[in-house]
Amino acid sequence: MFRELIDLHIHVGGAVAPHVLWSLAHSQGFKLPTKNYFEFVEMITARPDNVSSLDDYLRIMHTWTEKIQSSPMAIERSVYEVIGKEFRGSRVTQIELRFNPMKRNQDSTLDLDHIIHAALRGMDRAMLEYGVRAGLIFCLAREFDHRLNSIILEKAIRYRHRGVVGIDLAGTETRALELDADQVAAYQDLFQRARDAGLKTTVHTGETSGTGAEGVIAVVDWLRPHRIGHGIRAAYDESAMRLLREQDVVLELCPTSNLHTHAVSGVDELKHIVQTFLDRGVKLTLNTDGPYLLETDMRSEVSLVEKYGIMSPDQVDRALAWAREYSFIP
Repeated sequence: MFRELIDLHIHVGGAVAPHVLWSLAHSQGFKLPTKNYFEFVEMITARPDNVSSLDDYLRIMHTWTEKIQSSPMAIERSVYEVIGKEFRGSRVTQIELRFNPMKRNQDSTLDLDHIIHAALRGMDRAMLEYGVRAGLIFCLAREFDHRLNSIILEKAIRYRHRGVVGIDLAGTETRALELDADQVAAYQDLFQRARDAGLKTTVHTGETSGTGAEGVIAVVDWLRPHRIGHGIRAAYDESAMRLLREQDVVLELCPTSNLHTHAVSGVDELKHIVQTFLDRGVKLTLNTDGPYLLETDMRSEVSLVEKYGIMSPDQVDRALAWAREYSFIP
């Protein structure tokens, strides 16, 4: 029997099929470094043998996939294609897509509202055709200053009744969330404004060994997110897990992503992390992160954790139930 699946953590930048990106690139006149389609597929695919870190993974997304999606026409088709493919291929009936609209407007040469309206049109069309429930999460960027992130937040608030359900804070953590008072206060302000407006919040943190559990603790203490993207390093710190449990913060785990980016050493470490969370009462969900960039989908994620004993079928069902309960979609 097929489970109806839900994906809470999926980036548009890593979720569009290569043939769609190829078509979009040509229709927009992009000059690609190769004229061979199969070389192009290799160029935009993150496999463990050609990706040594999270930075390598993000470089592929920022250099090519996000660039190709940078127009109203391209983002509309991208959102539409992602939702339809995830439903057809994995029976994903509820999906939260995240992206940074400011990274789709070609360095402010395109109007941000046109980008957002296009994404919403693509989502509306896919929901109508497939009967899927969907919502958009806007990603703030760690590399952006407060002014730019504030603009993204204001757009999220403006479109909160049209399908934008939350905000995220994404980007490489160099030293976790630095506890510089001014920087933290700026993020606090943004997240508080989001919550006051009725938006949900999530933060990428604790994904790599370089940041450790301190990033998770800082994020929960200072920003009070509803969920955390990845957060796997918290499994090595009892105080971090206690904080997650007490604050009822849910983790968005992405097994294949963590394996491909070498955020974990392998299946054994991933199993240790997941079982430690479950033993300590930390709630978690299973997600894809970037299906095509990582050559996965939700059904593959479920198959992976069950095949290698990372999670039992009952634990998977529990994670799916948590995903529905803690979804940002009303």
